[in-house]
Amino acid sequence: MPHDRPLTAAEPDALAESAASDVDSDTGAPAGAPSAAVGAPSAGPAGPPRRSAATRAAILAAARDRFAADGYERATIRAIAREAGIDPSMVMRYYGNKAGLFAAASEIEVHAPDLSHVPREEVGARLVRHFLERWEGDEVLTGMLRVGATNEAGAERMRGVFAEQIRPVLAAVCPVPEEAPKRAALIASQILGMALCRYVLHLAPAVALSHDEVIAWLAPTIQRYLTAEQP
Repeated sequence: MPHDRPLTAAEPDALAESAASDVDSDTGAPAGAPSAAVGAPSAGPAGPPRRSAATRAAILAAARDRFAADGYERATIRAIAREAGIDPSMVMRYYGNKAGLFAAASEIEVHAPDLSHVPREEVGARLVRHFLERWEGDEVLTGMLRVGATNEAGAERMRGVFAEQIRPVLAAVCPVPEEAPKRAALIASQILGMALCRYVLHLAPAVALSHDEVIAWLAPTIQRYLTAEQP
């Protein structure tokens, strides 16, 4: 039976069983299916568009949990589907294979602020406040921090985010532009360290701090990393 069309309620159960049995290796799509992720289902008995977004969200949330708990290699499509409360064939329909699912689950946009127009003495505070608001407004960031702390694939993704999205912002205000990578790493040690303690480990003193208190403690250090000529 071809797999290049949305499943319908009339499909025999054998197709779902076949897809489920093929995904344990997580090395590719089920036999006969295209390697790329298949598009969202059209309106019909099996999956109206209004359910598609909720299904995708459930899959991605479960994927982040399993990648964080089991690591990329040990996490399976079957386990992710079970946690999301759906059939494994649905995961394959939306994301094709485990690599496609991980890419979608680890897609991060930090929306780093343009610091070039911020008064120089305020750039540290501005950056800390921005990340506090981003961490608390986007569960994907917290989920990926957990993944990055437990397996290399997640760590590599987090490194890529800082290299692609954070370093250029810092280079615009760094007094020695060629030191931007080094300073970005120092800033990450503070920003990610606080995020880990506050949002992943839930250390009570870190959780209890208000935004203003976090900024007051961290901003001077971030400011120094951003603008100091020398250590």
